[in-house]
Amino acid sequence: QVQLVESGGGLVQPGGFLRLSCAASGFTFSNYNMKWYRRAPGKERRLVASITSADGSTKYGDSVKGRFATSRDNAKNTVNLQMNSLKPKDTAVYYCNVFITNTNDWGQGTQVTVSS
Repeated sequence: QVQLVESGGGLVQPGGFLRLSCAASGFTFSNYNMKWYRRAPGKERRLVASITSADGSTKYGDSVKGRFATSRDNAKNTVNLQMNSLKPKDTAVYYCNVFITNTNDWGQGTQVTVSS
């Protein structure tokens, strides 16, 4: 079965940084695109970043461009999200995601809180 486990969330001050990780298992990780989403309190879940399986190219939501970077290590079945220059608006539960054939699979999420 597909499993995605996020880690690395926590409390950080504005302007600080965090690195999130997602450990994947139950599928051939190197064959699939991976995505990061987040859901802030009272708001819809939104796509934050994606990284392709083919060449590792990345895309980012407008609100995080220039501040966040996603990467993957296919040897370790891991996708990462480096978050810099964090703002209070980045406060959310962050999820990693994979779409395999007909279904979306999600991790349990990790809480990121940006506050002074």
